[in-house]
Amino acid sequence: MTTIVVVDNHGQFTHLERRALRDLGVETELVDNETPPEEVEADGIVLSGGPDMDRIGHSADYLRDGRPVLGICLGMQLIAAELGGRVEGGDYGGYADVTVEITDPDDPLVGSLAPETRVWASHADEVREVPEGFSRTARSDVCGVEAMSDPERALYGVQWHPEVAHTEEGEAVFENFVAICESA
Repeated sequence: MTTIVVVDNHGQFTHLERRALRDLGVETELVDNETPPEEVEADGIVLSGGPDMDRIGHSADYLRDGRPVLGICLGMQLIAAELGGRVEGGDYGGYADVTVEITDPDDPLVGSLAPETRVWASHADEVREVPEGFSRTARSDVCGVEAMSDPERALYGVQWHPEVAHTEEGEAVFENFVAICESA
């Protein structure tokens, strides 16, 4: 059975990320972000959202151990910041219902959502420049990088929250990530 661990960066929806994976039949657990990667046995890692880049614990260490990683909101931002991208405050701010355009229909994480989907996202902070090796895979009118991928390293991120009911095709994002983990 596929095992995916959710690393808790103290986000308000983190428990829903674990539940979404469990509802797909995935073995999953929630671990505090102070847990080092070598203590976690899993086929894939979800880096949860959270309120503060200063409270990410060992989250960045999971980017270097070879397992597939999905960063959600803050999780995507820390991937970008750690690997040479640029993160800044967003122009829009708080949570909102946003139409996202999928810019890479062949992307293994979000390509199946093409041409567009409705999501629930916060844009208080956002990725302004993707790291080397990544491509932007989704955009919106309020954010230039709504999703990014580096399939070569199996590192993926979405600005939005696929785990909440307001996101139309959130389950598909988790299904696609499970498939990525199973084929890694």
